[in-house]
Amino acid sequence: MQVGHAVAALWLFWLVSWILAASWADPVRKRADFRAEARYRVLWLAGTVLLFVPAHGYVGRLRLWTPTLTQAWICVALIAIGIGFAWWARLHLGRLWSSTVTAKADHRIIDTGPYALVRHPIYTGLLLSVLATMAVKGTVWGVAGAALLLVGIVIKARLEESFLRGELGPAYDDYARRVPMLVPFSPA
Repeated sequence: MQVGHAVAALWLFWLVSWILAASWADPVRKRADFRAEARYRVLWLAGTVLLFVPAHGYVGRLRLWTPTLTQAWICVALIAIGIGFAWWARLHLGRLWSSTVTAKADHRIIDTGPYALVRHPIYTGLLLSVLATMAVKGTVWGVAGAALLLVGIVIKARLEESFLRGELGPAYDDYARRVPMLVPFSPA
């Protein structure tokens, strides 16, 4: 299998399985404002388009580096690890998961499993996969796409933080003091 095909297969697996898993979620009780969500969604869309501009065989000025075959397969492994970490978090969150910023009936803080390492482990896993995808591509488009996705993820994480503080109160503040937002083992 070629590196490019492996990268595409991993992301396709994630996308299809994530869409299918959306049916597991509980109904929404309360949702964040659509305009607040539009900001990160635009960044995610633009970032995804740029990140996945084909790069194989490209040797023009917009290629910043070319990873060796070993480096490329390490990136493939990091993409798989990131997707696996995101899936661990998704499964651990269970029916409380939502693709949008929402509160569910009986919403509560989950602070075990990957949620003991970071407050937003799905984003942490996806960021690892995005950065590894950027590294394996080595193009200006890959860097620009990863940057837009990073900014979009931070915007959505902060929106979720604000929303959850409003819904869960001081208990969420305590969780935020104990557990870092996106980078495991960093100061909270």
